[in-house]
Amino acid sequence: MSELIYAIDYGTSNSLLAAADASGVKAPIPLDPSAADPTVLRSILYAPSLDQWYFGAQAIDQYMSHLAEGRLLRSMKKYLPESSFSGTRIHDRFYNLTEIIAVFLREIRVRANNHFQQDVSSVVMGRPAAFSLDAGPDELAEKRLRTAAQLAGFKHIEFCPEPLAAAYEFRHQMTGPTMVLIADFGGGTSDFTVLRMDRGQFSDKDVLAIGGVPIAGDRFDGAIMRHQIAPHFGANVVYRMPMGSNDLHLPHHLLNRLCTPADISFLARQDIQNLLRDAQRWSMNADDALKMERLFLLVEEHLGYKLFRSIEQTKIELSDKSEATFVFDHPEIELKEQVYSADFKNSSADLVTRITDALDQTLARAGVKPGEIDIVCCTGGTAKLPALSLELERRFGRDKLRQHRHFHSVIGGLAEKALTLFN
Repeated sequence: MSELIYAIDYGTSNSLLAAADASGVKAPIPLDPSAADPTVLRSILYAPSLDQWYFGAQAIDQYMSHLAEGRLLRSMKKYLPESSFSGTRIHDRFYNLTEIIAVFLREIRVRANNHFQQDVSSVVMGRPAAFSLDAGPDELAEKRLRTAAQLAGFKHIEFCPEPLAAAYEFRHQMTGPTMVLIADFGGGTSDFTVLRMDRGQFSDKDVLAIGGVPIAGDRFDGAIMRHQIAPHFGANVVYRMPMGSNDLHLPHHLLNRLCTPADISFLARQDIQNLLRDAQRWSMNADDALKMERLFLLVEEHLGYKLFRSIEQTKIELSDKSEATFVFDHPEIELKEQVYSADFKNSSADLVTRITDALDQTLARAGVKPGEIDIVCCTGGTAKLPALSLELERRFGRDKLRQHRHFHSVIGGLAEKALTLFN
């Protein structure tokens, strides 16, 4: 049996694994038999008790069957560049960030080893074009991801930028020399690669520029939360402390936590709970106090995942509708809110601007004008957002846009990259 090299696309929302040996590329394997697409494992971990873990679709099922007791962890990749986030306590043990990610990567490796009946210790890992716009945090993120892979049992680790991986696979569609923009819109980052492509052997010198920004799908979910849903949970509460004369509002950093899918669980910290209780106790009207009570219930019953799933579904519906109905049905929290595409466009306009600014900067570094791009290969579900699609059409024209396989374009390219290591 020939030696294998794994290719892992560890994503903010979803993860996949393929492989390569000297004979060629192996297709993505069924990492999660419980999922609608078995090759896609949701990047979710659930620990109902100490040292007991579930992953992907099973993690969600177990979380629900345990009535949301225990710790549900999602979008951990987003913390890699954040030096201020060292880890979190899970039951009676503190796990640092690399240990948490290692638990997930180790499970992927074990499932793949069982599938191939081999103990594989070499891997090509995908990484964003930019974990952070600053060099220090970007280096920290890659170092942490490498450490996590080592803890998971990998000895030989190579990294490949995710948009470059998409380019590896996309070259098979070329009929001749072509100037291509790969635009990869994931859950946590939006990444861009400008390169010359042909059907022949791919060379790193063909890459003219790589760029990106840590803004993508989760941040758009957060925009709906902040402007449409969070007010139902006391985001706009006004309170005044005893003997005080100033009207107070919830701190911005707490609102950021509330509006971030991966961060909402941090509101359970005791110091934060004390602040929120003060806001409820001294709120200026009874309606605000009731909204704060909803927030406590949301946090105490660990409903953040369920809430953001409903928000994500609303966002998806807004991709091709002028309005959608957000529905959240839970005892004592029954919400129905009409969300309009025009409002969503306004609330997320800054996100679109920051993404397109990163795109324009990548083109500038490549020394390529939009009109010189022959094909724009879009991957990731966020590419379907109307406001973002419109900006791409304005720059390149609709005829140049290609929607690539949303989940499988990067993993296919990572496996192609792994194949080159045998040459």
